[in-house]
Amino acid sequence: MLTSLQKYDTSEVAKQRLKIMQFFDQYGERATKEAFGADRKVISRWRQRLHAQRGKLQALMPTSTRPQTLRASTIHPQIVAFIKQERELHVRVGKEKLKPDVDLFCARHGLPTISVSTIGRVIQRHHFFFQKAGRMYHNPNSKWATHQTRKKRLRIRHSPKPTAYGHILSDSVERITDGIRDYFISAIDAKMKFVLTLRYKHLTAANMKDFYHRFTTVYPGTVRVWQSDNGGENLGEFDTQLETDGISHLFIYPRCPKIDSFIERYNRTVQEEFINEHLDTIHDHHIFAQQLTEWNIYYNTKRRHHSLGLKSPLQYLLDNNEMSHMSWTYTLP
Repeated sequence: MLTSLQKYDTSEVAKQRLKIMQFFDQYGERATKEAFGADRKVISRWRQRLHAQRGKLQALMPTSTRPQTLRASTIHPQIVAFIKQERELHVRVGKEKLKPDVDLFCARHGLPTISVSTIGRVIQRHHFFFQKAGRMYHNPNSKWATHQTRKKRLRIRHSPKPTAYGHILSDSVERITDGIRDYFISAIDAKMKFVLTLRYKHLTAANMKDFYHRFTTVYPGTVRVWQSDNGGENLGEFDTQLETDGISHLFIYPRCPKIDSFIERYNRTVQEEFINEHLDTIHDHHIFAQQLTEWNIYYNTKRRHHSLGLKSPLQYLLDNNEMSHMSWTYTLP
């Protein structure tokens, strides 16, 4: 009986049928037919199934509708063998290209020919795929064609309005100077406006993971949420690292940059106020990296923000007693 109840609890159809039977006993056939469309004959069949199963509620679960007698294939075995032979000799030949050869084979042996779609069904049903390496374009059951289980992404619908620190937005800026491509990855706290910008030669998940570790090293708070776009650099090992650290990873909707308004506005600032002003040293990695470090320090300690009451991010933390004065000049060894 316990097993029967467990199976019954997983079937919404069985629960609905029991409800209809109880409604029938209370209000009669006419009301039941008007409310659920089930007449006395249907209720009687359900009662017979319950009686045959000795009152087990799992008897109300729907049974398989598969026919007891299935249609058998009428395709001649010689045609199937010919298609297999051709697919073995020419692994990339498709059903449309096989059709003329199948017609000639059927005419030569006095057999009824088959259509292009039937040839395709024969290939799929008998799994006539003999490609040794690479992608099997004609195999709908291959791993490449099968929909893989994807991790569900947490989406954010609107630009964040956090009341506490720790909601980080990240994005990247691509810059091509004299034919040389550079990427500037940035992250900003939506409330505190604390930022970090670093330069990378490639935009990959590994570099994004490296940027995340560097950001958490200098960030004066605790990262609670990391918000990003849907680029490939925000997936893979970077997304795995956030999951390992217990940080929620939010993705914006495609083609909705307004959700990333804070970091998008900062991207313009860092381009206009720093990158464009230091193009003369952008190819000298050592000097440019030193200048970028000085810019990060200036932005977080001296640059004023209207949203912070014309204070810098770290000054705002100090004035609100959320950061020790000893941390002001602290640097990593």
